[in-house]
Amino acid sequence: MKPKRKERIRQTLRDWSYRYNRFVIDFQPGIRFVSRFLDVAAFISSVICIVSGTVYVGFDHSATEAGHLNGIIRLCQIAFIVRVLFGLLLTSKETKRDARILKWIVDCAILLTLPALLYPRPENPWIPALEQLLYNRWFIYSIVGSYAIVEFSYGINKIVDRKINPSLMLATSFLFFIIIGSFILMMPKCTVDGIQYTDSLFVSTSAICITGLTPIDVSATFTPFGLLVLALMIQIGGLGVMTFTSFFALFFTGNNSVYSQVVVKDMIYSKTISSVLSTLLYILGFTLAIELIGTIAIFLSVHGTLGMSLEEELIFSGFHSLSAFCNAGFSNIEGGLSNPALLYSNQSIYIVASLLIFAGGIGFPILVNFKTAFFRHIQRLYRHLFHKSRLREPAHIYDMNTKIVMLTTVIIFALSSVLFFVFEYDNSLAGMSLYDKIVQSVFNSFVPRSSGFSSVNPAGFLNITIIMMAVLMWIGGASQSTAGGIKVNTLAVILLELKSTITGKDRVVVYNRTIAQDSVRRACAVVTLSILAYVFYSMALVALEPSLPVKSLLFEAASALFTVGSSLGVTDRLSDPSKILLCTAMFLGRVGIISMLIGFAGQRREPPVKYPVDNVIIN
Repeated sequence: MKPKRKERIRQTLRDWSYRYNRFVIDFQPGIRFVSRFLDVAAFISSVICIVSGTVYVGFDHSATEAGHLNGIIRLCQIAFIVRVLFGLLLTSKETKRDARILKWIVDCAILLTLPALLYPRPENPWIPALEQLLYNRWFIYSIVGSYAIVEFSYGINKIVDRKINPSLMLATSFLFFIIIGSFILMMPKCTVDGIQYTDSLFVSTSAICITGLTPIDVSATFTPFGLLVLALMIQIGGLGVMTFTSFFALFFTGNNSVYSQVVVKDMIYSKTISSVLSTLLYILGFTLAIELIGTIAIFLSVHGTLGMSLEEELIFSGFHSLSAFCNAGFSNIEGGLSNPALLYSNQSIYIVASLLIFAGGIGFPILVNFKTAFFRHIQRLYRHLFHKSRLREPAHIYDMNTKIVMLTTVIIFALSSVLFFVFEYDNSLAGMSLYDKIVQSVFNSFVPRSSGFSSVNPAGFLNITIIMMAVLMWIGGASQSTAGGIKVNTLAVILLELKSTITGKDRVVVYNRTIAQDSVRRACAVVTLSILAYVFYSMALVALEPSLPVKSLLFEAASALFTVGSSLGVTDRLSDPSKILLCTAMFLGRVGIISMLIGFAGQRREPPVKYPVDNVIIN
């Protein structure tokens, strides 16, 4: 009887398998339609879930309102579960083919919330610890929120597959987070006594565009939860919105189209499509590692000197490490880094902040190149010590961009430090020791490059120092970094082009490499547009604020447009129209004016006709 029973079971299973496969084949068009519908529903649910979760955390609610929000989140949870179950049961082949192992983990995690949804909480559970976990509200909300974030990122990358112009897509993503952030910062749990929407929009723009200008006192306005939201906005703005969404989509799903991977490759300057994910991991890894090291270093430099509790010191250290590396310039202490308790201490925090600003301002491609060169040197040393055959060495361990950026940065840093020391020796640095003056000169040579911090009040600087700082703000940091300005890469190309013109050469050559003509043309366009934009914003700001000093307004316009964040003390005195004007300046400075123009104009083919060559009189 047993063999016959086993045979019947096998036959029953084969019948069910045949019927299942037959059903999937016969209703394939309908299954695909439902699958696409569930994809759209899951994306919409992810947006609703993120918004509802934000409102739930950021506002105080009555029992009725909290119940409504819980119901909305539960509906989103049901949509996620249905989508996962449908994929496992009816589109299993596509799911297995496209999903990575971590996507399976997220899907399994959302299925763990199913028992609490279907069954009431048992009075006498078999495993009490497991019951407390599975029915814990925050455990469920954490899983649902994580799934919503992954699903939202995947949906954004699906939009990229529609072949939307990358420049417009990047600008739209920044604008989206700016607007969302402006509303989040107005939530009661984010502020102590509330905030006007214009100020909230200004701070949100400044954080996402990593500028640092603010018309309010951050330390007195925002609660610890508000500072956490502000820190997340700075991190998103520093790394770039597409870096986050691309990382989640590639790391968790891995099924991006070739087009979307090419778009991400160009945005993060990855050398090949196959290295997109590894480059994203390097960027995120470098960021978190440097910020963690910076947090520890700042904590050790201020521990016991500010009259804070241990928790407050950790928050201070983490916030300033993040703000310095992202070149944001926000501070959660009264007076910022010009606070007397810091300014007249051992100065070590300014050294740490300078190193963080430098690391964030040289660009992620340079950091990746340094990583590659470091491991290459380690391998070379290992093979030399153990007498193994030498590796095949590349022609250049450090690429041309790294050499140009580092040389230009060192020259600008050395020159600006010496000039600041000379100009302000008996002015803003008067009364300090020689060591303190040197440290402050070094720190204030990094600050105008985009960080926005201030240790000594810029309003007290000599006019010649302010002019130098304006030039440094215009230059900024390196391309593909958290810094602003026209970038040192652009300045180097312009100076090399000037040298080639003076010496009568028809090509721009550096380090035995010819710089592409397209790069030269783009550099000229960036410089031209930056000057025109600065003239426009300066004139508009002066026209809107006739009662404020012109020098302060000109400095303010440069600080906003080149996403620096330094001010001569007039930001809080600006009218609402002026604040909105500077919001547009910070947005264009972060996204890039030339990128916006290219996005709107589109790529157009040149006509096949070649016209005669003629000269324009230039002397």
